[in-house]
Amino acid sequence: MSGSSRSALSLFVTGTDTEIGKTFVSAALLRGFVREGLQAAAMKPIAAGAFEVNGVLHNEDADQLDAASSVLLPPAIRTPYLLKEPAAPHIAAALENVTFDIDHIVDCHAQALQQAEIVVVEGVGGFRVPLTATQDTTDLAVALKLPVVLVVGMRLGCISHALLTAEAIAARGLTLAGWVANRVDPDMTFPDENISSIREHLAREHDAPLLGIVPHMSPASPELAADQLDINRLLQTLRHTQR
Repeated sequence: MSGSSRSALSLFVTGTDTEIGKTFVSAALLRGFVREGLQAAAMKPIAAGAFEVNGVLHNEDADQLDAASSVLLPPAIRTPYLLKEPAAPHIAAALENVTFDIDHIVDCHAQALQQAEIVVVEGVGGFRVPLTATQDTTDLAVALKLPVVLVVGMRLGCISHALLTAEAIAARGLTLAGWVANRVDPDMTFPDENISSIREHLAREHDAPLLGIVPHMSPASPELAADQLDINRLLQTLRHTQR
């Protein structure tokens, strides 16, 4: 099933770095889609850092995505590659003698699209995390042919990280559907000024809107974070790019 023949919507969520709230924002997006009455499912194609519960491997990120979804995919489709070692994917894969097959992930995604009206695919780490000696997560996003939502972790250095990631997305011919400012550092100085700068650059250079500003939350609440996201604007973009 090719990216152009499906009727369900889908998007790829990436981030400016690791530990900047990709899963949190992905879960918030899922909550928002469910509120709009959509059958929403999540994929975390590659997850490193699994633990066993009653003989079944789990991953914290994947479990959070499931909790926010209205359609639960079979684990083998939701996370085709679940690795135990909490390390960079290619390192964890080498330890477990696993070779990532992007075509297999694309096939799983096609199956997911048959079971839901919208599928949120969360990447792993930043946008250019190595998967094999010759492929990284940009190749996965290209193979899936999906528009990208960029999660920017608001902390020192975020402007350069955001602009570089946006350039990398555009360089591969992908659509940047929008970005989310996630206030991961509550003590960051001049957050509003940083957000304004990123917003101006991404709007001018990539026609990518700011979809929302997620405040620092403790504990994190995807339900409350969804209130801060312009779900309807994102849906309009997805429908325009995937019909």
